[in-house]
Amino acid sequence: MTEAVLNVYLNGRFIPQDQACVPITDRGLQFGDSVYEVVPAYGGAPFRLEQHLARLDRSLAAIHMQNPLSHDEWAGILHELTAQLPGQDQQVYIQITRGAPPVRDHAIPAGLKPTVLASTRQLPARDPAVAQQGISAITLDDIRWRRCDIKATALLANVLAHHQAREQGVDEAILVRDGLALEGTASNLFMVSHGLLITPPTGDCILPGITRDLVLELAAEEGIPYAEAAINADDLEQAEEIWLTSSTREIRAVTQLNGKPVGNGQPGPLWRRMDLLLDAYKARLRLLARDAGDQSA
Repeated sequence: MTEAVLNVYLNGRFIPQDQACVPITDRGLQFGDSVYEVVPAYGGAPFRLEQHLARLDRSLAAIHMQNPLSHDEWAGILHELTAQLPGQDQQVYIQITRGAPPVRDHAIPAGLKPTVLASTRQLPARDPAVAQQGISAITLDDIRWRRCDIKATALLANVLAHHQAREQGVDEAILVRDGLALEGTASNLFMVSHGLLITPPTGDCILPGITRDLVLELAAEEGIPYAEAAINADDLEQAEEIWLTSSTREIRAVTQLNGKPVGNGQPGPLWRRMDLLLDAYKARLRLLARDAGDQSA
């Protein structure tokens, strides 16, 4: 059976995905002059939407743009998109480019109308093997630019680092700059050392992750000791646990680093505790989505 073509949002209209297109002069296409967000929706309920939209605002401001839509307008767009897959876990992709000028030029044109798009698709279920066994990683030199706090679509350095990791037979790369371990190619980094949960502080070289912040909130609520502090790459070798977090892949335990086991080579007890806390958080979102659906029926 052929899958139904979902509608996407493009510049004020909902249209079938296979009919959506942008001009070849779009600056997002030609320069990577654009920013994006990926918002999970559990049972159709967006995961920390206000935090995602606030980060979108910050990314836009950093490249001298303003959000062309209000947060309420974005909420309405996500509601219409996710309603196409009722009750399902989804990931909504949002992208705003500077727009399509008549000619290609490095100079930022004034008064250009941005290109605004959003789409949804089913969020793949987590691989049970990842929960049971964790993932493998290597450390690599960070060759990205110095404004990694901007969630820009120019991700070639991230793509190449991830590809290098896969070529070496592992799942992910942890990026190192000036001796400090910063984050994964598309994830934030956590380490457990002597029972203390540690994540690098946010700054120009680290994306302020939405799931990262939730993990810290849950740790505070549960009385789990944590710190935002620099992580020396060498210290990762002695870590009791290493995690990588992102909105769509949630919390993954790194159980092998540079060919050596992390801890006992299995997901650790603090990871298991935090994973259960995140599962409970997602379950509350699904319940809210179901109750909202029942009220509107």
